[in-house]
Amino acid sequence: MSYTALVGCAIPLVVLLDLLVLRTRLVCTATWWASYAVIVGFQLLTNGWLTGRGIVRYDPGTVIGGGQPVLVGDGRLVFAPVEDLGFGFALVLLTCAVWTRLGSRETNRGASGSGGASR
Repeated sequence: MSYTALVGCAIPLVVLLDLLVLRTRLVCTATWWASYAVIVGFQLLTNGWLTGRGIVRYDPGTVIGGGQPVLVGDGRLVFAPVEDLGFGFALVLLTCAVWTRLGSRETNRGASGSGGASR
């Protein structure tokens, strides 16, 4: 399976997990999108440096565009394949949704009086 096909599956799957399974609905909040804007900026800097210098290389048959890294164009943004942005989005959203869901469980558990130390 190509990198493009994998990211095409990962994004909708993680969004459905956020909305329907974990029910955190992070993608419906302005806080999520503001936070993600900061993250994607640093992702572009990191990916651009790694791919622009040739430290990370991609098989041209598995990504949109060619194998030669260019700053913008040919399926690349700041040297990295656009698929990297999709995978980064899915990874960060999944991590934040699980973190949020687990945190809400801990909050509910603590409020019910079952968690906490006794003296």
